[in-house]
Amino acid sequence: MDSDKNQTPEVEVGAESKNDSESFTKVKSKKTQKRKREQDGVDMDTEDSVANKRPQFPPISADKLRGPDEMRKIPVPGHRYTPLKENWLKIFTPIVENLQLQVRFNLKTRSVEIKTCKETQDISALTKAADFVRAFILGFQVEDAMALIRLDELFLETFDVTDVKPLKGDHLSRAIGRIAGKGGKTKFTIENVTKTRIVLADTKVHILGSFQNIKMARTAICNLILGSPPSKVYGNIRMVASRTAERF
Repeated sequence: MDSDKNQTPEVEVGAESKNDSESFTKVKSKKTQKRKREQDGVDMDTEDSVANKRPQFPPISADKLRGPDEMRKIPVPGHRYTPLKENWLKIFTPIVENLQLQVRFNLKTRSVEIKTCKETQDISALTKAADFVRAFILGFQVEDAMALIRLDELFLETFDVTDVKPLKGDHLSRAIGRIAGKGGKTKFTIENVTKTRIVLADTKVHILGSFQNIKMARTAICNLILGSPPSKVYGNIRMVASRTAERF
């Protein structure tokens, strides 16, 4: 009797171990998985076959690409009304004829409004026209501002003299005088060496040019504001300009 009792648990343990082995799944080794991935990589499609499988869509029409009409408003301060009226034909002609945009001066809001139309082909035309008008409003000549329409890599930068150094009263006036020079000589020299255009409007300094040239002109103007003599500034910008000319 005792021997039968001892045999029964052994049979039960054997059955449990058999069930456990059936419940566990066999895990594949990493080598097997790596080998399978390499075989799949060999069977991968080539670039030509992938290109053939790509969907071919017809080119989108210009009307759908353009989307709804957009408009930009450029506010005009009171002291720029007369120059705007005198040069309106020069401003109006390139915007309408070259960029195919609509433009008008709104007397109620006192701003120049530029709008796209069906004839507008270039997406960036609206931005170019807005920059062109904004440059004229800031005080640049129409001929200089026209370069923003003709060339792509031109920018406008504006900063205040007091941003460089917090000056007041006569000290501020002397700093502006150092930038301009006697009869505008210093300003013209910086413009010619750096190939930029500079406008001094009270404490504001507006620079028109390419990114690298704006950087050179801004450095020269900041040095003048901080008190460097013009002769030293001339030497520095000529040296930097000669280096950039050699580089290109």
